[in-house]
Amino acid sequence: MCGLTGFIDFSRGTDAETLKERVEAMTEALHHRGPDDGGAWTDAEAGVALGFRRLSIIDLSAHGHQPMSSASGRYVIIFNGEVYNFHDLRKELTAAGANLKGNSDTEVILEAIEAWGLEKAVKRFIGMFAIALWDRSERTLHLIRDRLGVKPLYWGRQGNLLLFGSELKALRAHPDWTPEINRGALAAYFRYAYVPAPHSIYTGIEKQLPGTIISIGPDGNARTTTYWSLADIRDANKKNLFRGADDEAADELDRLIRESVELRMVSDVPIGAFLSGGIDSATVVGAMQVISPRPVKTFTIGFEEAAFNEAESAKRIAGHLGTDHTELYVSPAEARDIIPRLAEVYDEPFADSSQIPTTLVSQLARKDVTVSLSGDGGDELFGGYDRYLQGQSLWRRLQSIPAPLRPIAAATFKVIPVSVWNALFTVLPATLTPGQKGNTMHWLAGNLTTSNFDALFQRLVSTWNEPEILVPGAAEAVSPFWAGDAANGDTLERMMYLDSVTYLPDDIMAKLDRASMAFGLEAREPLLDHRIFDFAWRLPENQKFRGGKGKWLLRKVLGRYVPDNLTDGPKRGFSVPIADWLRGPLRDWAEDLLSEKRLSEDGLLEPSVVRHTWKRLLAGHPGTDARIWTVLMAQAWREKWGN
Repeated sequence: MCGLTGFIDFSRGTDAETLKERVEAMTEALHHRGPDDGGAWTDAEAGVALGFRRLSIIDLSAHGHQPMSSASGRYVIIFNGEVYNFHDLRKELTAAGANLKGNSDTEVILEAIEAWGLEKAVKRFIGMFAIALWDRSERTLHLIRDRLGVKPLYWGRQGNLLLFGSELKALRAHPDWTPEINRGALAAYFRYAYVPAPHSIYTGIEKQLPGTIISIGPDGNARTTTYWSLADIRDANKKNLFRGADDEAADELDRLIRESVELRMVSDVPIGAFLSGGIDSATVVGAMQVISPRPVKTFTIGFEEAAFNEAESAKRIAGHLGTDHTELYVSPAEARDIIPRLAEVYDEPFADSSQIPTTLVSQLARKDVTVSLSGDGGDELFGGYDRYLQGQSLWRRLQSIPAPLRPIAAATFKVIPVSVWNALFTVLPATLTPGQKGNTMHWLAGNLTTSNFDALFQRLVSTWNEPEILVPGAAEAVSPFWAGDAANGDTLERMMYLDSVTYLPDDIMAKLDRASMAFGLEAREPLLDHRIFDFAWRLPENQKFRGGKGKWLLRKVLGRYVPDNLTDGPKRGFSVPIADWLRGPLRDWAEDLLSEKRLSEDGLLEPSVVRHTWKRLLAGHPGTDARIWTVLMAQAWREKWGN
């Protein structure tokens, strides 16, 4: 993994030396992503500058240096990621007469594009990648992002400039950068705890959508080509469902996982794996240990608070598999020490609190390895999130209430204050009272007025259900995936699809990429091989959900590596005791960022809403910790970047 950046100056008035100085400054902002090597390339006549930082993983020699030109000289590439099947592609290209000088996948990418054309070549790549390709013949820049959005890529226009890069901090380093906060994107951030693609926190700058090629010609106009779409995979596979028995399905999934893991174990540097107490990472490590001739190095983070600690389970799994295991227990003080760095690591507002252990485990792993495999993707693929079955059940119950009665019931629930609901529930038997009592009744009232299933699911995944009240005057930016497709698929399928195209790339992958790259660590995700996605979307529902649980087939495969009793604990999802920390060792830090004076001076958020929610958290009200964390991360980001 590496870092790429660059720009086109359409004014065509900048000399080669200035272009180089500017792109080198942008490139240096990504030094953490590629500490081993760097390079720059310019074409003054076209106003093009490309910059690169390299983390050497495959072919550690100078033959892997970037920017790299194709043998013909037509193309110049900068490439972040890995194309895992490059050996097979290389053999095919060599057999057809290509003369490759090194052993890097970058050179294979270039010659494949030269031989087969851009789109046809990209469709044959198995891997994770963000690519900027300059076509000197057509004077066209192509930006390419992998199918599932594992690798990040930002781009956008500002005046005569087109800027792009792996992280926003690279764009900021251009002297003509003029940032303007996108208030609609900020409101969307408060809903999801991340800024949803294609939006970014800055006006005029976008996250490139996964599975797309954006081509910018000499006239400056951009054309988007979608070369892979999960919606297309979903729709095609409805006509091609897997019809085999359970054991056949498990055999095929096991084969695909092992093949994917083996491809991702190809490395010229030390390799290991993140191991939690969960199903996904245990499956990946189990397959790794079968393939590896020596004990796999595994890493996990633990917490002193038992309710959040997966380290004991991970230790038992590691012991069963025979891995070389390292664990680190994190105290509140150690977590507090890493928090000030989060705004630099995540250079647009990001508030999934599992960013803390993800950052810490990346730092831990980098001491021993340069590449680490993870288990990300299993929940979206095989139905692992609790909200899937809960959302289906809730929707069925809401549907059973006659439509004319729902607004009346909602109004009744809302008119009764939370305090009255709480008092009422204290005199009812505990078996009849929901866990959050009055807050739950108000939440249910909101659900009663939802117009379709998408609206309900959006409430299930929202941190703030009405984020505009927090960002006065904002019109919430909407992800295209939430629009116009509510009737496509049953509820379980719809939830898994929406998570796969929004939450997975914009939260899970962004979190892992920034945390690992902050320490020059390459993270690889075997379950996100697009061939596994294709197979998973062919599976009938009962091979994903069975016995009131998701991940049925993945559990069956895991059973071939690890006994069920080692992974049957409650799902914790790398969560952290953030509420306790905010009321305790992090309180002074939070109070400073949330002071009414500071909020008023900033003028970005509504102080009364923030202070009310903060007081509720201090009083122990459930559900307020995630909301306050979004505010804290936004404030910390503002403090770091001055926007």
